[in-house]
Amino acid sequence: MTTDKTIRVVLVGGSGYAGCEAIRWLSRHPNVTLAGVFGPEGETGPMEAFYPLLSKQVPQAQELYDVEQVAELSPDVVLLCVPHKVAMGYVPDLRTAGLKVIDWSADYRIKNASVYGAWYCPHTDPRGLAEAVYGLPEYFAEDIAGADLIANPGCYPTCAVLPLAPLLRAGLIAPTGILVNAISGVSGAGRKASLKNHYPERNENFEPYATAGHRHQPEMEQALTMITGQEAELLFQPHLCPMDRGMLATIYATPANNASREELTRVLNDAYADAAFVRVRRDVTPATKYVAGTNFCDVSVTLNKGRVVIFSALDNLIKGASGQAIQNMNLMFGLDQTTGLY
Repeated sequence: MTTDKTIRVVLVGGSGYAGCEAIRWLSRHPNVTLAGVFGPEGETGPMEAFYPLLSKQVPQAQELYDVEQVAELSPDVVLLCVPHKVAMGYVPDLRTAGLKVIDWSADYRIKNASVYGAWYCPHTDPRGLAEAVYGLPEYFAEDIAGADLIANPGCYPTCAVLPLAPLLRAGLIAPTGILVNAISGVSGAGRKASLKNHYPERNENFEPYATAGHRHQPEMEQALTMITGQEAELLFQPHLCPMDRGMLATIYATPANNASREELTRVLNDAYADAAFVRVRRDVTPATKYVAGTNFCDVSVTLNKGRVVIFSALDNLIKGASGQAIQNMNLMFGLDQTTGLY
């Protein structure tokens, strides 16, 4: 279904890398008016002051966040691009004001409040947590269309869940013993300065992090369980590499039911034949350069020494954040998922 409706959007968090990407995509979306941009204390002013490339492209300045000022702009939806543990302090007031929200943090992704608390902090909005819809459009489009609070998935979970879900659902890989080995560009760590992301520390340096466990692992397991109806158990190990953007996952799983490469590929093809932003590759191996600047996730699968090896790649700032949020927004307002994203 399509509509000529103009969607009034307020973006909270335009000064971050994903926020900047969102502004670029929203500015050329044919059905969107960017009604306002808001941010935290110390991050206000013209958008070109944060990103000179936005000069003469974005008339709005980023204003200090205030829920009453946001509501006065009468937005149809608020895109909330703020840090984990911050969003749940904003969402209840925004919803009380009658506004739809797409949250990009992890605050509404993990449905079990105890699990969320173990990885982040005690959750302060249990009602919102219970009512939020997990915003992976390839599997929850109908729920997204009727939602007023969407939890936009993380970049790592999107990169892992999209290739794994069809193979698990078809019974072609075992649901336990899955290893997700993934790398991300430095923009995934955000724009705030830190020694770890200082140029001499990052340049020519490829390293693992969160080696005792990463907080996106329970999100991956939950999403796979929601999609397949069976519990999934995996080990997730992220790495940071010296590139600006992009994400690549190599996933190892145990084959089941005598799965062949041809059958594995066929199942992926069947699952995503009508998916606008998932490309099943046989001609090339998924690579960060082939998805950079797009909302695509590329996937492929092979067999090696009795193990299923799956590859997936996406742009962490787009399909892993801003692009997926816009894809969800399109569904919320009855637009084709691709609107403004091609």
